[in-house]
Amino acid sequence: MPHVDPASPTPLTSLDELEALAARVAEARRTQRKVISVCVGTACTAMGGRAVFEAFEKALADRPDVQATVASKGTGCRGFCQVGPIVVVLPDEFFYTNVTPDDVPEIIEKSVLADEPVERLLYENPGAGAPARTWDDIPFYGKQRRVAMRHNGHVDPTNILDYIGRGGYRSLWTVLADLAPEDVIDRVDRSGLRGRGGAGFPTGRKWRFTRDADGAPKYIVCNADEGDPGAYMDRSILEGDPHSVLEGMLIGAYAVGARHGYVYVRTEYPLAVRNLTVAIEQARAWGLLGQGIFGSEFDFDVAIKEGAGAFVCGEETALIASIEGSRGMPRVRPPFPAQSGLWGKPTNINNVETWANVPAIIEHGPDWFAAMGTETSKGTKVFSLVGQVRNSGLVEVPMGITIGEIVNDIGGGSSSGRPVKAVQLGGPSGGCIPAHLFDTPVDYEAVTATGAIMGSGGMVVMDDRTCMVDVARFFLQFTQNESCGKCTFCRIGTKRMLEILTRITDGTAREGDIALLEELAVAVRDTSLCGLGQTAPNPVLTTLRYFRDEYEAHVNDRRCPAGVCNALLTFTIDEEICIQCGQCARACPANAITGERKVNPFVIDQETCIHCGACRNICPVGAIAGV
Repeated sequence: MPHVDPASPTPLTSLDELEALAARVAEARRTQRKVISVCVGTACTAMGGRAVFEAFEKALADRPDVQATVASKGTGCRGFCQVGPIVVVLPDEFFYTNVTPDDVPEIIEKSVLADEPVERLLYENPGAGAPARTWDDIPFYGKQRRVAMRHNGHVDPTNILDYIGRGGYRSLWTVLADLAPEDVIDRVDRSGLRGRGGAGFPTGRKWRFTRDADGAPKYIVCNADEGDPGAYMDRSILEGDPHSVLEGMLIGAYAVGARHGYVYVRTEYPLAVRNLTVAIEQARAWGLLGQGIFGSEFDFDVAIKEGAGAFVCGEETALIASIEGSRGMPRVRPPFPAQSGLWGKPTNINNVETWANVPAIIEHGPDWFAAMGTETSKGTKVFSLVGQVRNSGLVEVPMGITIGEIVNDIGGGSSSGRPVKAVQLGGPSGGCIPAHLFDTPVDYEAVTATGAIMGSGGMVVMDDRTCMVDVARFFLQFTQNESCGKCTFCRIGTKRMLEILTRITDGTAREGDIALLEELAVAVRDTSLCGLGQTAPNPVLTTLRYFRDEYEAHVNDRRCPAGVCNALLTFTIDEEICIQCGQCARACPANAITGERKVNPFVIDQETCIHCGACRNICPVGAIAGV
């Protein structure tokens, strides 16, 4: 893309210089007749997005007559991961899905040179008479409102000038030029922004605690240790729009009086780490990190700390210990990090999504943000919508929208076509919300009342073939493995709970196991030291609350109603459906299946069968059922 060269920076010292730079970027954009935006976030890259981008780069390089007025750029996640790689041609906003390198010549010839859409690459709306030409026509985006992800899919995350061209760092200038630290905190407080990392603590109040705390220096931390299975909100923001996070941290640092900050990010996020590293280097080069920012007396810089994958380090005191070079284990609170955090100094910790909201609040004002959402939960929330749902991906919705609207209107219902049974909300520390409660609004208090938590925003959809006992076992196994072992109830209590759940699902449950499981879950919740142990029982408690009949069927009848727990199933072959291919017999590890192709029907010897389910899994026609 033609633009001011980010490799030749001049440190910015005034608003005039920032606006002049933004104007130069805008003027460079006006010379472009077309912009080809290619998603190169992790999800699209996994499906070939990087190869598509490179194909466009090569095709344009081979056409100097076109290259002068046409640009291609790699962007972050646009959210609709189900249909990637995604390509958008601007200004027409043709929205292309499942693009491959072989599609590139046709896109250039039709959409770039002839201003026509490539019909076969447009998104096909189920039940609609015509394909969607732009993303505004796609139901997946219909009820979304983007704030934290406002730049994702629009900016090249490795080019700071792309961000500045969209108004980036103007909020920082406003803060440094016009607002006292207390005024900044007041604006964030009045906006109603609550921490998006899980607990939902008011952000402005946390900032004020840090500013008022005795001790220096003070620190700012961005918690990007996103460990929930299926969650990738923070990763996608760091990959696609790292400067909004840096600008939010700069504003927060000015407000609380910090001069140094850390981004604690999972080392399993290599693209996020790379793009954030580039963003930090470019911000320093343009005078937006370091000493005398914007020619003021405000100094602030950021370092990256890569975590080694311990789920417990998402807990802020364990995260602090890890940054300090110790084993990531939580400590007793109080004192809270705002009073005694990194190296015993006042420390403010917010997650990626929280920081990304801050520049938008300064730009548009606290009333603008507070106008979205509910009385107690303001703004928007980003969710990763995954599992058995037709449209999976990242969604950002106003607080107050119902769970059912997210699952059915945005997600398109179940991918299997079967009834949706429940949603696991809040990750392994969250809870399972049944379909009859899908009118619950996305609101911190309303979600908590169901027994689940908002968490960082993982939302896993499950249809009626999901065993809720097995779901509870799966998530508890995760949290039990991730327990740091510091406190007895978490270390031992979760282990005993997992043993009971394993007995229930493998058909060896004992009388009284359900009551004992519930008793242990309450004890672990009420006595554990940190948030991991306190919330680990949530999947168990919510499934006991809403799906107790499934537990009772497993224990009392030795039956799995969903047909998932193999140890409780009797596998049989339906002769009417069987095509006598013999694959089941070859797959059986116990040699429990006998028969001869086209001569004797295949049958399963129930005495020999070990209930592994291998036969059912391999049958090409679904002739084997487990009941």
